[in-house]
Amino acid sequence: MKTIITEAYGSVEEFKMAELEKPEVAGNEVLVAVHAVAVNRMDVKVRAGDFKKVIPLSFPIIFGWDISGTVKEVGERVEDFKVGDEVVGKAELKKPGGFAEYIVMEDKLLVNKPENVSYEDAAAVPLTSMTAWQMLKDKAEIEAGEKVFIHAGSGGVGSFAIQLAKYFGAEVTTTTSGKNVDFVKGLGADTVINYKEEDFSECKSEFDVVLDTLGGEILEKSYDVLKTGGRLVSIAGKPDKEVAEEKGVTAMYLNSSTKVDQLEKIIELVSEGKVKPAVGKIFPFSVEGVQEAHKLSESGHARGKIIVKIK
Repeated sequence: MKTIITEAYGSVEEFKMAELEKPEVAGNEVLVAVHAVAVNRMDVKVRAGDFKKVIPLSFPIIFGWDISGTVKEVGERVEDFKVGDEVVGKAELKKPGGFAEYIVMEDKLLVNKPENVSYEDAAAVPLTSMTAWQMLKDKAEIEAGEKVFIHAGSGGVGSFAIQLAKYFGAEVTTTTSGKNVDFVKGLGADTVINYKEEDFSECKSEFDVVLDTLGGEILEKSYDVLKTGGRLVSIAGKPDKEVAEEKGVTAMYLNSSTKVDQLEKIIELVSEGKVKPAVGKIFPFSVEGVQEAHKLSESGHARGKIIVKIK
């Protein structure tokens, strides 16, 4: 099968085309013909070697762990999927990803793709939507009527967080650049702050929940916009518990995980039109296409989700 691999940590120049044997399945494994793959900021950091001490990987690596595709073979213990089923899922980080014509995944990591959801939209869902859900519900325990502040609303996590927060009944404020104001309003944001013209920290003590996807100075300033008793959730830095205590708020860090029941619910919301994956650019399945997709993600200025179309 045709694949794109990397043989060392480093820049996008490490991507190269390779022909590998089509993998075989056994037990509870499913062989999926890959149609589309999402590129996440996490992928970029893994490729660069940022996590090599905590997540050591063996080369060569096939990147691309958010996938959609069609079932081609199933192992003898697989009960919930059959050949021809359309599926979506998040592959395990330490196993071969989706920059390939085929991928093998355990059945427990897959859910059925609704017919009215495209392969590109489906591939955009897993990691960032589950992260947004877990920030809002598992950590912040958001309730209807609360006011939530979401940093970087036009990004992968932010674009899902806006829509899910509205689904949960919250009032949403978000930050973005001027060119993306209409985009995040279209996702449901009630108030939009152009971060190039306004300082969000001037919104003193207004919010019940803040979601931080950027870290650094943004995280440090985020305590100031929370009401007493508010909740701060970050995926980009470990919050300072002492500062949180001084401010009278709760601050939490989320290391998101795959929860298939959440993925099933979110895909259902997508099928019902209540949540729309914000697919930005779609790149071809080539070394150049994958390089450009990673460069765009690395820039930090991608609108919505970045997709590589395999089939």
